[in-house]
Amino acid sequence: MAMRNAETRGLVLFSRNYKEKDKLVKVFTESFGKRMFFVKNFARSRFASSLQPFTALSLTGLMNEAGFSFIDDLSDTEHFSHIAEDIFINAHASYIIALADAAVPDNEYDPALYGFLIKSLELMNQGLDMEIITNIFELQVLSRFGVSLNLSECVFCHKTTGPFDFSYKYSACLCPDHYHEDPRRSHLDPNVLYLCGQFQEISLADLEKISVSDLMKGKIRTFLDGIYEEYVGLNLKAKKFLDGMAGWADVMK
Repeated sequence: MAMRNAETRGLVLFSRNYKEKDKLVKVFTESFGKRMFFVKNFARSRFASSLQPFTALSLTGLMNEAGFSFIDDLSDTEHFSHIAEDIFINAHASYIIALADAAVPDNEYDPALYGFLIKSLELMNQGLDMEIITNIFELQVLSRFGVSLNLSECVFCHKTTGPFDFSYKYSACLCPDHYHEDPRRSHLDPNVLYLCGQFQEISLADLEKISVSDLMKGKIRTFLDGIYEEYVGLNLKAKKFLDGMAGWADVMK
């Protein structure tokens, strides 16, 4: 059983009870991927207040390649309090965390995904558009599931100027000259594919430049739900909860 002392930045994904008083805490570490840490007598542990969801931290401990890892010390904790306190932002953040957890195996080194997740949560915590951040995350993490979508050209003639529609038959876009190739094409608003194509490439640093209407957000949501159902097939509790909140906003006003 290979174990080594190490220090890394990390993000608490979730915790669950283990036996009577202990807990297992899953942390997405920058240097070692996702690791499950065993914390004995959690309620009395000096780490308990830091090992909460939506918390980034520096961690020193024993990294185990085959089983539980163990924490020696924590420092430089940053709790995303706005996410934790707002039920709607919390739901979107929980979903992208669940997506990141599903996108790569445990113990797999993926600092790019770690950094992308942290930046996404930071922007949500700052109050930027949680729905658009979620859409960008969904589109840019698709490659981790082995899915590659070309939303910028027609699959037949490679024309790069829209409008386009999406074909599940060809897993690609069609221009008007080739709509007839798939009688069951999606009949999307062309702006959905245009925006999703932009979201595939955009840096989160440019997020403040984006303004999308609620109507268009709904169309993008429907399209991405279809993409994930067709090509990824996840069944995430966090996504079901997020979907169930669709009508809450008006009720709670």
